[in-house]
Amino acid sequence: MNAISSISEFHRLLSLPEPRHPLVSVINLAESIFLEDDIWKGFVNRFYCVALKREATGKIRYGQLHYDYDKGVLSFTAPNQVQYLDLDNVTCGSGYLLIFHPDFLLGHSLAARMNTYNFFSYAVNEALHLSAEEEDDLIGILARIDKECLHIDKYTQEIILSQIELLLNYSNRFYERQFITRKNHNHQLLAKFEGLLEEYFNSGTTGELLTVQRVAELMNLSPNYLSDLLRLHTGQNTQQHIHQKLIEKAKERLSTTHLSVSEIAYALGFEHPQSFSTLFKKKTSLSPLEFRQTFN
Repeated sequence: MNAISSISEFHRLLSLPEPRHPLVSVINLAESIFLEDDIWKGFVNRFYCVALKREATGKIRYGQLHYDYDKGVLSFTAPNQVQYLDLDNVTCGSGYLLIFHPDFLLGHSLAARMNTYNFFSYAVNEALHLSAEEEDDLIGILARIDKECLHIDKYTQEIILSQIELLLNYSNRFYERQFITRKNHNHQLLAKFEGLLEEYFNSGTTGELLTVQRVAELMNLSPNYLSDLLRLHTGQNTQQHIHQKLIEKAKERLSTTHLSVSEIAYALGFEHPQSFSTLFKKKTSLSPLEFRQTFN
């Protein structure tokens, strides 16, 4: 797999002059021309990328999914995520790329908070669709970052990172707006999610414990996107929903069947009955046997 390690190398591959700052850059897509290079057939960037695409057309594959984009979308990629770009079917249109190397975060509090911005692990088909006003807000931030790259001094890192943090916090707000405004679509996703849990735990012997990753795959969503969607609409993330449904089914079987605790644990997907008992007591304050005894 090809790796694009530096901001300078990325500039070269887009036929751009050397970046003003070695660790951060704002790229105008309208000025970019992708070099005919085999690297685009499969590559990873060693830096963060925030892409605001306007009137761009083309197809990019990110992981196992293809994404057709046209205008008004904001997408995020973290370092070392595999991407594929089809140069035969892409035009840059207009828009901007903010790219910054993890080394630029060193010594700053934002470094420890980057993993709280879950959208860096969303799939590209879960991109943020912006209103015109939201787009203007973000373009203003990008312009300030670009301007600050003109002069590098002891204040540069703090000023630029404060703007990057502002952009990321705005993105959190805008994603929350998107989760709320797409009510019909999201209600369908929530119904599908509940249906998957019900089907899984009613299927008899499951054979394996249901995981967040597995549920997300069945719904064709990234794990973090699904958890953020559920948290906003229900107050609980995916793992909490799985545990809630699991305890619900365990209670049913403990109270209405003569199956042993071990048999119930295996049927629910636990490899070790003790793990089931530990989780059950954590969630109910009773062991499985103590819960069963309340019905005798």
